Amino acid sequence: AIIPSGIVGVLFDDWMEAHFHNATVVSIALIVYGVAFILVERRNARRVGGKTVEDVYAIDYKTALLIGCFQCLSLIPGTSRSGSTILGAILIGVGRSAGAEFSFFMAIPTMLGASAIKGLKFLLSGVAATGTEIGVLIVGCVVSFVVSLLVIRGLMEYVRRHSFSAFGVYRIILGVVVLVYFALAG
Repeated sequence: AIIPSGIVGVLFDDWMEAHFHNATVVSIALIVYGVAFILVERRNARRVGGKTVEDVYAIDYKTALLIGCFQCLSLIPGTSRSGSTILGAILIGVGRSAGAEFSFFMAIPTMLGASAIKGLKFLLSGVAATGTEIGVLIVGCVVSFVVSLLVIRGLMEYVRRHSFSAFGVYRIILGVVVLVYFALAG
């Protein structure tokens, strides 16, 4: 599942950063994916019958690869990695809860790989890091990992009982706020 975004990320990271890291792209991505969350949830509410994978361990390799392709969309700034993979999973027939759980499993190697690439680029740029800076980075990573585990547990409980429509509305509002802020500041 992480192979597609790994390949695309390695090949196009610098290009994506040069062309897509701006407030307009972030705002548009926030709004587009907010609308997508609402539309997908509405479609699922009307869905009758059809096979849905409800257990994360029942996701086969083909489905995992397809979800991984959706993860490539998260290389666009303003796109939630977990959001793009969960939406993709739901669209191809994975239940919301199983899709969310699979997305969080995918996060570990994806985030480690992305961090390793950024760290390597930083080190190859010739910038030296002191022992204190490396220590602070390590502590920050450990704390972030522990907090992430706690937040994921709460989010999984939420996902089991609620739709993503509220998250979609939040993304739309945030996207509009960011767009207006930078339009007025520019």
